[in-house]
Amino acid sequence: SSRDFLEPYCDETYSIGEGRRGKKNSAGKLAYLISKDILKSFNALKGKDIDLLVTAGNAGDVRKAIVAANILNIPVLHIEQDIYNPIEVISQANLVTVPSIEYKDYLEKNYDLKNVVDIDGYPMAKYVDKYIKEGNLIDKDEIYGEYGMKEFVLVVLGGDLKDDDIEPLIRAVEELNLKALIAPYRFDRDMVSELVLSPNIKVLPQYVDLLSFMNAASHLIYAAGMGMTIEAGVFNIPSLKIEGFHKTHGSVDLAKELNIPIVKIDEIPIAFENLPDQKESDLVKDSEMAIEKLVDLINDFDEKSLKRSGFKSTKQIWNSRKVYR
Repeated sequence: SSRDFLEPYCDETYSIGEGRRGKKNSAGKLAYLISKDILKSFNALKGKDIDLLVTAGNAGDVRKAIVAANILNIPVLHIEQDIYNPIEVISQANLVTVPSIEYKDYLEKNYDLKNVVDIDGYPMAKYVDKYIKEGNLIDKDEIYGEYGMKEFVLVVLGGDLKDDDIEPLIRAVEELNLKALIAPYRFDRDMVSELVLSPNIKVLPQYVDLLSFMNAASHLIYAAGMGMTIEAGVFNIPSLKIEGFHKTHGSVDLAKELNIPIVKIDEIPIAFENLPDQKESDLVKDSEMAIEKLVDLINDFDEKSLKRSGFKSTKQIWNSRKVYR
């Protein structure tokens, strides 16, 4: 669970609700559930003498936390990486960090965001590198033995897919005629298993230690965003990124920098035959620099000199997101 994952790094953890992605609710019920989660966030933050809320990503949890922090007058530092599809409420953060100067210019120009700081990298990359080096991965031989395959393609079904994409994706993977393990992740494991026809393909449990399976895999095919792209870059594993509904996205830019092809589902067999090696990158080195800058920003944080961008910025981001609704 998320709590189990976070507890080694935290003094205390609090539940602020659950994700609503993929769950079919009426607009009224969804508004009720989100309001309920904002109240949970409010109660989790209230009375804790919190000096600063640090958020990252564009999930609903970030929305709830920033809204609750604003109500409680807790300053917010937001780590932005998706860039082209940020959530509206980052306009209500006191400070927003980005991984490059180009992205800083983009957010300022397109969304009228104030107090944007370039930290020159992705903090998560160092965490992945450290996780590997500290010996946290499942032994490769254990994975090979459990699944009866020593060389396999790892296929990760992430947030860039819809239900209707799963069957054509499995057919494309079967066409490779290679051993493959599918991580269902965001999709029901039983549904995925029923669509598999080839004995070469096995479906993993709903949630697994993906880093361990990436380490054991010979190749990676994934339909996900920034997190998986950073992980693929740290492992330097030959990879294909499936084109999602976000044609412009920070993870698309990073994939191109790493020489990871971005392909449609029906292009997978041909693209796989011509799969290039990743480019050597400074992903981890830049991440170390980004972490140092981020820590300095937190230690030197001055709420009085860092005003929120405001509702003009909120509206500009809201309007830009209409295409995804």
